[in-house]
Amino acid sequence: MEYIRFGNTGMSVSRLCLGTMTYGKPTERWPWALNEEQSRPFIKKALELGFNFFDTADVYTAGASEEVVGRALNDFAKRDDIVLATKVFNAMGPGPNDKGLSRKHIMSAIDASLKRLGTDYVDLYQIHRWDYNTPIEETMEALHDVVKAGKARYIGASSMFSWQFAKAQHIAEQHGWTRFVSMQPYYNLLYREEEREMLPLCADQKIAVIPWSPLARGLLTGKRTKERNETERAKTDVFGKSLYNDSDFAIADRVAEIAEQKGLPSAQVALAWVLTKPVITAPIIGASKPGHLEDAVAALSVKLSADEITRLEELYQPHPVLGHS
Repeated sequence: MEYIRFGNTGMSVSRLCLGTMTYGKPTERWPWALNEEQSRPFIKKALELGFNFFDTADVYTAGASEEVVGRALNDFAKRDDIVLATKVFNAMGPGPNDKGLSRKHIMSAIDASLKRLGTDYVDLYQIHRWDYNTPIEETMEALHDVVKAGKARYIGASSMFSWQFAKAQHIAEQHGWTRFVSMQPYYNLLYREEEREMLPLCADQKIAVIPWSPLARGLLTGKRTKERNETERAKTDVFGKSLYNDSDFAIADRVAEIAEQKGLPSAQVALAWVLTKPVITAPIIGASKPGHLEDAVAALSVKLSADEITRLEELYQPHPVLGHS
């Protein structure tokens, strides 16, 4: 495993982050999720491979992900050795204040997350999306107070427009509040729109970039084709289906072609491409089957030539904004 400085902070994280949306318990929304007994070996294996960075969210499997991840990390690791991240925004109940980025919800949500995780603090507390119904001033002050209360070490953001991220940072700086140190965008070979504004902004401001779905919901692993596209997860993953279109399969085929030439799995080539980008800090990878973690770590050693990178990138077609609105 390699380690890297987290943006402009003094904290170091593993070059890969384990995303834990798959862990917790199967629900109507997440019928493909693993239960606790199935999840724990992946978390343990990740630690053995040198992962120290784990990402979850309150909404993942209706809170069960935080519970399962928290118990596993408490059993298998020392808390201070781990960089633990979670998120707030999505609905956690039927009430009008059970969602969003209001001060009321943030203050309740951080306490609920800490209880489920079984810890006194998270290292990174992220807003899962932009809240159009709450003034950003209210959100940034609440997040600042979460940090000052010792419940989070740093704050981060996820998919949004670049102007929104810049505005939030400006508001925080203007008031002397805590600024975001990271951005978690949707970014992979099939979706590169973040290269227009968000990634240059993050590079300029020394913001850590931790992209989600670097393998495009498995589309870049070579296991799915245009003709054989319905995995068990894909059948019920409505959000995932919105993230790609038929033209993307040509790029997936190109990944498979280069992978075959190099004698490697497609997943390693697709992840290695993300890692070639200097702005990327730690891609968030998922693991739900044997070999997923080992493949991801092996990608750290894969070297792509300039010609291979060109071949991987040349088929890309512009996309509409995906992953947020």
